[in-house]
Amino acid sequence: MTGRELLTTARRIVVKVGSSSLTTREGGLDADRLGALVDAVAERRLAGCEVVLVSSGAIAAGLAPLGLARRPKDLATQQAAASVGQGLLVAAYTRAFARSGLTVAQVLLTADDVVRRRHYVNAHRSLERLLGLGVLPVVNENDTVATQEIRFGDNDRLAALVAHLVAAEALVLLSDVDALYDGHPARPGVRRIPLVRGPEDLDGVRIGSVGTAGVGSGGMVTKVEAAGIATSAGVPTLLTSAALVRPGLAGDDVGTWFEAQGARRASRLLWLAHAARTEGRLLLDDGAVAAVVRRHTSLLPAGVTDVEGAFVAGDPVELVDARGRVVARGLVNFDAAELPPLLGRSTRDLAREYGAEYEREVVHRDDLVVLDTPIEDTPKALTDVPLRDGRLQ
Repeated sequence: MTGRELLTTARRIVVKVGSSSLTTREGGLDADRLGALVDAVAERRLAGCEVVLVSSGAIAAGLAPLGLARRPKDLATQQAAASVGQGLLVAAYTRAFARSGLTVAQVLLTADDVVRRRHYVNAHRSLERLLGLGVLPVVNENDTVATQEIRFGDNDRLAALVAHLVAAEALVLLSDVDALYDGHPARPGVRRIPLVRGPEDLDGVRIGSVGTAGVGSGGMVTKVEAAGIATSAGVPTLLTSAALVRPGLAGDDVGTWFEAQGARRASRLLWLAHAARTEGRLLLDDGAVAAVVRRHTSLLPAGVTDVEGAFVAGDPVELVDARGRVVARGLVNFDAAELPPLLGRSTRDLAREYGAEYEREVVHRDDLVVLDTPIEDTPKALTDVPLRDGRLQ
């Protein structure tokens, strides 16, 4: 089944709700809005669909109790607000879902939980077990301990990755805006975009950033990026407002529906493409770029011209062409310190000089993902993720 009707028959979905849909402008939880969301999600869950709820709101919920007028900018105060607000948030969900006889579980993740392969597997196992026990997981970024270096940055991207992690059949992104529009929603003549089949449907569309409530960290840009991550992995996505969650889950023509663009792929490849925090760079000659990108071969020492960064075997690294564009990412088979004397040489020569264990790839093709568009050119691509200084954030 394709299209919005899939939401009515899906056996497992991920629903993400933003801070502005759960809290007041002054901070603190809005019990009525949270209750309305829970009632709609509970209805779908009781109809037989497993649901993972990715919920922002911990920092926002902690503002009023701490006497803070607005979302703090410094990390330490954000962490303090999250420490206070997370307990309030989960307690509110526990009470609200209990009205429908449902048990919830708090699952807090940091970027390391999808960056590090072992953590990723553990997160998958934990979520699968909770769902198997009939529990409704409530997932949030662990803002209390997350630092700038290990943050997702927004829960939209987290939700897209969780949707793939649990093999969800659809992702629903909820905010205070009811759909994606071809201009600012408040301007006359602006039209809702009901369907996005691919990146070309968004050509010329200017997408806004942080919403008006001022309590969240995302915006429409992050939601479109999250939809791109999900759809590129075969997970269709509905973007609408929390107020329309019930008709949205019923398959009604609300919001914006993003069709799946790609087939589901191995978890580690989506992880490498969108979640991996790379530890270094391998600079490739033109021949190696062609082999990796066009022929989808492994990367051999002969095609590497230089090494940047301090990484160890098994770390994710970027593969970069002569223009400085990141064309692929992969898990490297050597420590950074081992590679310099191996560069530009054939594996056969290396085996003769150093031993048979050196007759191996720098990055095996099974642990390598080619980017759909080189990073230098990615701002127009639907499958982009936020970049800063040319690196994934």
